[in-house]
Amino acid sequence: MPSAELLELYARGLGVIDEAHLEFGSGLNVITGETGAGKTLLLGALTLCLGADASATRHALSDDVRVAAVFRTREDEEVVFGRESGSNRRVRSTLNGVATSVEALRAAAESLVTIHGQRDSLTLRNRSDILRLIDDFGAVDTGELERVRRRITEVLRLRRANGGDEATRRREIDLLSFQLEEFDAANLTSADELDLALERLRDWSTLRNGRIAVIEAIEALDGEHDDAILADFARSIGSIPAVASLGEVVATLRASLDTARDAVHDLRTFLESDEVDAGAFERLERRVEVLQRIARKYGGTLIDAFESRETLRREFDRLTGAEAELAHLDQELHDLYASETQLAALARRVREVAASSLSQAIALQLPRVALASALVRVVVDGEDGSLAEMLFAPNPGRAEGPVQTLASGGELSRLLLAVALVSASDGVVTVFDEVDAGIGGQVAEQIGDCLAEVARDRQVLAVTHLASVAARADHQFVIEKSVDAGLTTTSVREVTGEDRVSEVARMLAGDHLSDEARALAQRMLDISS
Repeated sequence: MPSAELLELYARGLGVIDEAHLEFGSGLNVITGETGAGKTLLLGALTLCLGADASATRHALSDDVRVAAVFRTREDEEVVFGRESGSNRRVRSTLNGVATSVEALRAAAESLVTIHGQRDSLTLRNRSDILRLIDDFGAVDTGELERVRRRITEVLRLRRANGGDEATRRREIDLLSFQLEEFDAANLTSADELDLALERLRDWSTLRNGRIAVIEAIEALDGEHDDAILADFARSIGSIPAVASLGEVVATLRASLDTARDAVHDLRTFLESDEVDAGAFERLERRVEVLQRIARKYGGTLIDAFESRETLRREFDRLTGAEAELAHLDQELHDLYASETQLAALARRVREVAASSLSQAIALQLPRVALASALVRVVVDGEDGSLAEMLFAPNPGRAEGPVQTLASGGELSRLLLAVALVSASDGVVTVFDEVDAGIGGQVAEQIGDCLAEVARDRQVLAVTHLASVAARADHQFVIEKSVDAGLTTTSVREVTGEDRVSEVARMLAGDHLSDEARALAQRMLDISS
């Protein structure tokens, strides 16, 4: 069962196509019509739906272009691709009715359709596509090699997580050791130590700035000169008469004098303490500098620094304890590299055999697709044979080169048909644009046979101008051009029965149909049915 089918194609306002709606069937579908009627333009509508660059058809865009393509998947689900432009000529993309990008359209189309145009085919342009042809043709299984390579990637990640190689790990341990020693030297006591130290430093600064005022106050209150306040106070108390009625008052005054002298003594003691010691002040300043440097370096605050210290210690313990794990990983990596080398060499040998067989199989089909004189060689390179290329020479004795470089548009289309004949079908819709260009006679019949053969296991859509190809189709659509009041438009319709006989006859004999042309057309259709 095909993995996809193109059910419908709709186009409006695209070049000479005013409006067209095609409903395709299974097997081989062909589009025919006079030259210039717009056959290839219909395929342009399809490629536009699937994410082609709108600039390639911008000359044909009107102010109201709409194209849509409906596919059915193997799971019997419908996928609708759409593009439309407005008055500003900007093209809007939709997938199942939801606005999307052209990249999303292209990604969705990859599993549904392959378009072999004369100039825009991608099938043989990328090495990965050619490699896939080789692997499918030769049933090349590289699953074990891919598994080993995934494990190598994982082991390398684990080694990096554990410090990497010995030199890298040692550098990391040395850095962590230096940082932890820096923390140990700082001897942090608490997360708020810096705040407390800054507060104390501010108090000490205030005290240092007020030291002279304190000394002056002591001297004024209780200095050794006669004008000292407390000495004068004592003399004043001594001058009070010693009478019983004043005894209590004098006692109170003498107590006040003693209290004042004790307070002055406390001031002198304070000046001699560490609270205003220059050395202690400088030590506190240095401590604040250490704390601020640690905070800046490890997060901005001491709280962050404490957290960083724990993180660094855990990482240091992990790395210093990772020797056994690293030894195990190194041994596994050594074994994996050895396996990869063996499996890659095996993959290359198998791919070389497959590429040679594919070359021979394609060569057998070349006469059928009007490339009897051409030479095709599929080659592989690289340790696992994954560097694949298809070389082409149009004639014997001519230098071969990449197929996309040396093959003409028609040659490329027919070569792709030959490849489709021998490659394993993935069941996607396969589109050929004028694969029969420049050929006729017996070769044209062979092309028709080839297209019908490819269409046995997938849906094929082909644009053709040859009756022998059209006669082999399961469904035929004709695009017709007309001029009305100076305006050229086209219409598209499926032809069956007598209409199809007439169209095939027109392809044989032109517009002047004869009974002989109709009879030959009928016979061709009968033979092909």
